[in-house]
Amino acid sequence: MLFVGCRMKRSAIQLVSHSHFWSQGHLWCPCRNVSVKPGGWKPQKVPPRYLGQLSPFTHPHLIKNGEVTPGLTQTEFDLRRQRLASLIEVQADRLGPTASSNKHLVIVLSHPIRYMTNDIPYPFHQNQDFLYLTGILEPDSALVLCGTGRPDQAILFVPRRDPARELWDGPRSGKDGAAALTGVERVHCTEELGLVLKSLKGSTVWYDGSKPCHPGLHQTHVRPLLEGGPMVRSLRPLTHSLRALKSPAEVALMKEAGRITAQAFKKTMGMSQGDIDEALLYAKFDFECRAHGANFLAYPPVVAGGNRANTLHYINNNQIVKNGEMVLLDGGCEYFCYVSDITRTWPVNGKFSPAQAEFTMLALLGRLLQQLGIVKGSTSDADALKAARHYCPHHVGHYLAWIVCTIPLSFPGLSPSSLEWQITIEPGLYICEDDDQVPERFRGLGVRIEDDVVIQDEINPLILSSDTPKTIADVERACAQS
Repeated sequence: MLFVGCRMKRSAIQLVSHSHFWSQGHLWCPCRNVSVKPGGWKPQKVPPRYLGQLSPFTHPHLIKNGEVTPGLTQTEFDLRRQRLASLIEVQADRLGPTASSNKHLVIVLSHPIRYMTNDIPYPFHQNQDFLYLTGILEPDSALVLCGTGRPDQAILFVPRRDPARELWDGPRSGKDGAAALTGVERVHCTEELGLVLKSLKGSTVWYDGSKPCHPGLHQTHVRPLLEGGPMVRSLRPLTHSLRALKSPAEVALMKEAGRITAQAFKKTMGMSQGDIDEALLYAKFDFECRAHGANFLAYPPVVAGGNRANTLHYINNNQIVKNGEMVLLDGGCEYFCYVSDITRTWPVNGKFSPAQAEFTMLALLGRLLQQLGIVKGSTSDADALKAARHYCPHHVGHYLAWIVCTIPLSFPGLSPSSLEWQITIEPGLYICEDDDQVPERFRGLGVRIEDDVVIQDEINPLILSSDTPKTIADVERACAQS
C-alpha cells in the first residue's frame, strides 16, 4: 500500500535505533547503564471461561500458556513497557534535574466501539499503541504507567463484567481475566480510571489529547486531570519509535503473514483469465488469505486492471479486466496483529506481451527511463529526476508491522546498526493512456512491485515476500497453474 506522508521526531528514533533492547531477555536502556530483567510477577491461572479475546483455555490451538496474544508472551509486553519507561527517563534527564525527579504519568487509551447504525458495530480494531503495550483487544480500556523519574509501574483498566451486555456483545475478560492473561498485577474497572488518576497526580503527563482515540474516556476521566495544569508531553513519537524495532517473535509473526499472502497471490494468479471481473480477483485473494490462516485483510486491496492501475489508490474493484490487459493487485493480510503489504502486476491471460515484459523489467531492475524512450536521451539530470517523480509519484517504501503505513520511511536514525526494522520496497511506473510523450506501446500501463523486508544486517536482509512470484517467468508459471 502506498505511503502518502507524515513525519516523526528524529531524536526519538535515534534514541531507540542505537540500543540493543532484546539482548537475552534483558532490557538495556540507551544512554545509561541500566538493565531490567522482567519476570518478577507471580503467574496467575487463566480463568476457565471465555474472555474478551483468545486465551490458552479456550484456544489452545492458537495461543500458549504465558502468551498474551499468539506468539507474544507476557515478558515481551513487559519489556515494551520498560523500554518506554527508559525512553521517558532519558527525556526527563534532558529536561533537567527537576523533570527527572518529577512523578511521571503515562496514559494510553483503547479505542471505543464505533457503530455504523444504532446497534450495528463496525468490526473493532484496537488502538495500536495501546495494543503494543498491553496486548488487550477489548474496547473501553486504558493503561497507566507511573513512577518518579521512571514510570515503570503498570495499572490496567478494563470493562467490568456485565452479563446483560455480554449477552449482546460477547464475553469480557474482567479484572481477573485481564490480570491472568497479561501478568499486570494491578487491574481496575474502567470506571475507576478518573479516581486513580486523581490519586496519582503526576506533574508530567505523557498523553496525546489533541485528537483523543477514545473521546468518552478522555472527556470523563482524563480531561479533569489535564485541567489541573500538569506539564503534558506527547507520547506518540516515543511509542512509534519503539514499534519500529522488531523482536524475534514479531519477525516470526511477520514471516507468517508474508507466507500466507504469497500463497494467496499464487492462487489468485492461477485463476486469472481473459475478461475477468476485478471483484472476483478481490474475492479470491480475500478467501485464500483467510483459508491459509489470516484473520482478515490488512486494508482494502487495490485490484486495478489496465489503465486503472495508474490510479494509485483505486479500490472500486468493479471493472472487467480484458484479455491482454494486466492487473495490479496491492494487498496484504493481518495475522494476529501483524500485517503484510505486497504488490504484484501480471497479465490476466497468463502471458506478458513484449511491451508488458519490457515495462515490468524496467520496474524490477530500475533501469534508466531513457533506455525505453520514456524520457528523451538528451534530458538533463534534473529533468530526468523530475520525470522519474512524475512516472513514480509515491514514496519508495514505508515502515510496516501492525498496520500498513504505520510510520513514514524518512530514514532518520536508520543506519547499518538499525536492525530489525521492517519496511516495504515498492518501485512503480505509471503511464496514463493519454500520455503522448511516451512510446505508444507503453501507454495505459501501470506496474508496481512491492516487497516486505526486514533489515537484519548490511548484506542479508530478510525478504518476507520472497515466496510471492515476481520475475516474468515465475509469474507466468503461477498463472498457468489453475
